Amino acid sequence: MSIARQSMKRFALAATIAVAAAWSATPGLAAAKIQKLVTPGGIQAWFVQDATVPLISMEYSFGGGATQDPADKPGVGHMVANLIDEGSGDMDSATFHERMDRRAIQLSFNVTRDYFRGSLRMLKENRDEAFGLVRTALTAPRFEGKDVERIRAQLISTLRRQSLDPNTMATRKFLEVAFGDHPYGRPSTGTLESLPKVTVDDMKAYVGRVLAKDTLNIAVVGDVDAATLAKLLDDTFGSLPAKAQLAPVADIVAAKPPQRSFVPLDVPQTVVMFGGPGLKRHDPDFMAAYVVNHILGGGSLSSRLYREVREKRGLAYSIYESLLWMERSALFTGATGTRADRATQTIDAIDAEVKRIADEGPTQQELDEAKSYLKGSQMLSLDTSAKLAQALLQYQNDGLPIDYIDKRNAIVDAVTLDDAKRVARRLWSDGLLTVVVGRTPQAAAEPGAVKPAGAPPPARAN
Repeated sequence: MSIARQSMKRFALAATIAVAAAWSATPGLAAAKIQKLVTPGGIQAWFVQDATVPLISMEYSFGGGATQDPADKPGVGHMVANLIDEGSGDMDSATFHERMDRRAIQLSFNVTRDYFRGSLRMLKENRDEAFGLVRTALTAPRFEGKDVERIRAQLISTLRRQSLDPNTMATRKFLEVAFGDHPYGRPSTGTLESLPKVTVDDMKAYVGRVLAKDTLNIAVVGDVDAATLAKLLDDTFGSLPAKAQLAPVADIVAAKPPQRSFVPLDVPQTVVMFGGPGLKRHDPDFMAAYVVNHILGGGSLSSRLYREVREKRGLAYSIYESLLWMERSALFTGATGTRADRATQTIDAIDAEVKRIADEGPTQQELDEAKSYLKGSQMLSLDTSAKLAQALLQYQNDGLPIDYIDKRNAIVDAVTLDDAKRVARRLWSDGLLTVVVGRTPQAAAEPGAVKPAGAPPPARAN
């Protein structure tokens, strides 16, 4: 099947599902009762029965993710995620996708550093076939040679484009600086050197080691009753191995700031990425960090960094900063883009604002406004079955209680000004890890200068 044909079919499929998703946008969905379902076969899931529209959304994950790639072959899990639905069982790739398209079934896979994840959405009437496709994809992927080489070529083409993309280069360099040779420091999508070496045996070994029931988390929201869902889940996941064979991954604290790295690239706009060690999800200070982070850089147009960098100085169009927590570590990260000759001024403005909030903390007004926004936005962020299923899976992966949605706003409310000031010092008093990708200071000073013949190509961050 040609790439163009696949794209057209999947666009039509996405349009069908989008209409159904629009029907399911209900303000009260997040307040629905969340049940813990245990099937006769022992499969566990968090489940919300919602008959508003005949639509079912399922999100699921297996522990391991990209950390289970061989050290010399980053990208194995990424290739598996891109190939696992390219034919399975007695269906080749064209037959598999034709069945998805005919029944308006949306099925996808992706890999993060800690999880191999799947997503499924379908109309109620097509649930049996949809869950059946998931079962065959997980238990009997074909990994046929022609499909492997087609997808490999696509992924390598993407990596080639990204090798000169300043945002991708900044992210890769930042993780390399933060985590060194730890699995978190390796690119989860692989490299131009590693993807050509990934074999079918590598992918089969990954599936056999990672896709198992003991690390499986599932969230389902939609028009299906508990008994029917239990049978579907047992049929879908019941034949997977009982235990995963995961390589151990050590805890790691990101490199201590301040540090600054420069990656030369001859582009008009310089990218600045910054960050440092963060707080894990179960740290007692996590919610205080979440609130104060919103004040610094997570609040988009209302954040301190936006006001200082964009509004007051006009140095960038946008700037953001956020918390990133993983199983074995945590970060805060932010990024912006600016004119090459103003990169130093931009970095200085970011450094100064980070130092100010570390030294002084937020004001009571800033804290009150941030808490009000974060409480009010909670329900709006869970207003469709797909969004709610994604959130419920994330809560399971984070080890949160099943009633977390009900408790969350009270936890936000409990953050005091003293908490916020203490956590601001904890997060930002050491300064920043900063990665700059762009023209050298000399080139930035002379933006019209012609690069001398024979100049070396820009460095590539892996």
